[in-house]
Amino acid sequence: MNTELMEALTILEKEKNISKDVMMDAIENSLISACKNHFGTAENIKVIMDRETCDYAVYAEKKVVEEVTNPALEISLEEAEKIDSALQAGDIAQIPVQSKEFGRIATQNAKNLILQKIREEERKVVFDQYFEKEKDIVTGIVQRYVGKNISINLGRADAMLTENEQVKGEVFKPTDRIKLYVVEVKNTPRGPKILVSRTHPELVKRLFEAEVAEVRDGTVEIKSIAREAGSRTKMAVWSNDPNVDPVGACVGMNGARVNAVVQELRGEKIDIINWDENPALLIENALSPAKVISVMADPEEKVANVIVPDYQLSLAIGKEGQNARLAARLTGYKIDIKSETQAIEAGDLPENYMEQMGLMGEEGYTGDYEDEYEEGAYEDGAYDEYEDGAYGENDGYAEDYDDYSAEEPEEIEFVETDK
Repeated sequence: MNTELMEALTILEKEKNISKDVMMDAIENSLISACKNHFGTAENIKVIMDRETCDYAVYAEKKVVEEVTNPALEISLEEAEKIDSALQAGDIAQIPVQSKEFGRIATQNAKNLILQKIREEERKVVFDQYFEKEKDIVTGIVQRYVGKNISINLGRADAMLTENEQVKGEVFKPTDRIKLYVVEVKNTPRGPKILVSRTHPELVKRLFEAEVAEVRDGTVEIKSIAREAGSRTKMAVWSNDPNVDPVGACVGMNGARVNAVVQELRGEKIDIINWDENPALLIENALSPAKVISVMADPEEKVANVIVPDYQLSLAIGKEGQNARLAARLTGYKIDIKSETQAIEAGDLPENYMEQMGLMGEEGYTGDYEDEYEEGAYEDGAYDEYEDGAYGENDGYAEDYDDYSAEEPEEIEFVETDK
């Protein structure tokens, strides 16, 4: 048994995950290559290698002839009889080749061939490992900034987080551990090229799969995600089990589950809503936390007209139109939002609509809106709205609108709330 070779192949298989059979094939090819360099041809060279013991032998097959004209392919009858007395003219003799007789150049070429095969197999193993993680999340360690890009160590390979895939405002320090979404893995001559992202919407989905067992086992489905990285994400969820609340499962006890995702995303706000096959109800949910009076959706044209109370218009649209924009991406509908006053003026609602519905009284909104309005609670026509109150007081999802008057809108101010 060739003990040294066996130990070397065992170490390679353990450390670099390169199969022994692959390396033995590489050794056979290197011996054939060395013979070609040494003898000028390898057409008649045979390498026999025992895969169990790693013992090997190299033979040159030569034709037995009376007079030799090509020493590389022929052997004289006299020389052949010294090897095997039974050989006769016309037979094929197997002449043992001693690898120790190879010249320096032949030996160096054989060595380089083996090293090249090791590098190729190592790159292939790494590529296969990370190709399996494509469209999934990995944990990386920040190494350094390369211009505006960030070099990330993923273990057996490095990835480059480009400027376009970074969240604006996120700053990392060397040795920081971060979650990344693997967008694509390419096989190149220099090794696998791994494209990662911190802005991809699927990153949020994979983080919830890691945190929420119901999402991981398929009980709760994430139907749609709309994301503005670093600012806000809207996510529509659906439960395949009527006994499981999809929103509650994703939020967790006291917001524990959603807070874990928010922390990983460094404070990005997440709105979780119920998915509904009815596009009107889905759009109403998507515009949360704003209250909606009516939704008229056209499934064929993918457009929807939404009417909200006057004091909810700014909340429905959101800061710089973000709430409406994310709702449109989440639902796939082009959404046109109007206040009640605008709808009445445009003829979308009758002038006596509120009186007919029994929603307007002398004090303000009553009926269906009496829970939203408390007499004397708001001064100077200002209305406070609490966003995502269902998440709990510790979740930090408050975005309150003060100093907003339905008659004289002037300015929106963001303040904290104790609700």
